[in-house]
Parts: sequence; C-alpha cells; structure tokens
Amino acid sequence: METKAAAHDPLTAATLTIAWVIIANKPFYPLTIWWFVGSGVAAASISIISMLFFLAIPLIAKRSSLAARISLPVIGTIDTVFETKLFGTASGTELFFCACIMLVAVSFRAHERLWQIGMTGFVFVGFLFTRYLLGDALHLWNAEDLTKLLNINAFAVACLTAFIALRYAGLNRQDHSSGTRPS
Repeated sequence: METKAAAHDPLTAATLTIAWVIIANKPFYPLTIWWFVGSGVAAASISIISMLFFLAIPLIAKRSSLAARISLPVIGTIDTVFETKLFGTASGTELFFCACIMLVAVSFRAHERLWQIGMTGFVFVGFLFTRYLLGDALHLWNAEDLTKLLNINAFAVACLTAFIALRYAGLNRQDHSSGTRPS
C-alpha cells in the first residue's frame, strides 16, 4: 500500500516532512517559554495560531507540488515576521529567516529559478521589514528573559536548519544526474 507522502515527488515529500515537523513542534513553544523563561507564556501561546497555516501545506500539495514548495517558505516568513512582532528583534526570532532562506535554496528545481529568485527576495524583504520597520514587540521582556529567548530561538533555528539540510540532502543532485526535468 502506497502512502500519501510516497505519491509526491522527492522535493515535495521533503517539504511536507519539514511542514509536519514545524506543526508538531508549534504546541511545545509556549511550554518551552514557560519552562526556561517563566514569563510571556500568553504571548507564546498566540504563536500557535500559525500552525493552522502550516497545516494547509499538505492540502496544497495535493493540488500543486510547486505551490506547496512555495508555501512553506512564504508561511515561514510570515510566521517569522509575526513572531518577531510578538517577541522583538532581540529575542532571536529573526534567525528563523535563515531556515526560510535554506528552504528556498533547496526546494526548487533548475527550471524553477525565477521562483527561487522571487522567494529569496520575499524572505529578505521580510527580514528588512522586521529589522527596520516593525516597531516594538507586543510583549515586553527584561534583558535576562531576552537572553534566554535568544538562546532558545538560536538552538531551535540550528536544529531546524540542520534537519532541513539532512532531509533535502542529495535531492537536487538527483534531478541533475538523470538529465530529466521532473514535474
């Protein structure tokens, strides 16, 4: 019996794996904040809302592989902007733009270069927006709490980015070695 993930091309299957990992981890973020920081749990709980948008990615993949592969870094970018507004730039949430850029770097085929370039610009504009235009955080943190948040978010980004690299390892090379253009 073939699973739904097996029905997708390798890049889309990898995209869905990353989406599911994010979905599975979203509910634990407020608990992590509570455990390590002790304050800001209400603000962190608001961040779970974005899980609904990540849940749309598997549905999108049923209709379009490319749309699903575009959706993950788009939703990730919007989520990062939202999280940065909640927690502030000093919290390290902007580091998640690194994972979004990594997704853009590995999610597209050679003939989808224009999408990749456009998505790179989209993520970078998101970063510039949070860095220079977003304004103050919705939840105010003291310096000690911000240091804890930065450590939590830096660790989470490192884990997510490493997982992305491992999950996509070799997939783009398969496209080039076969000489074909997968759909």
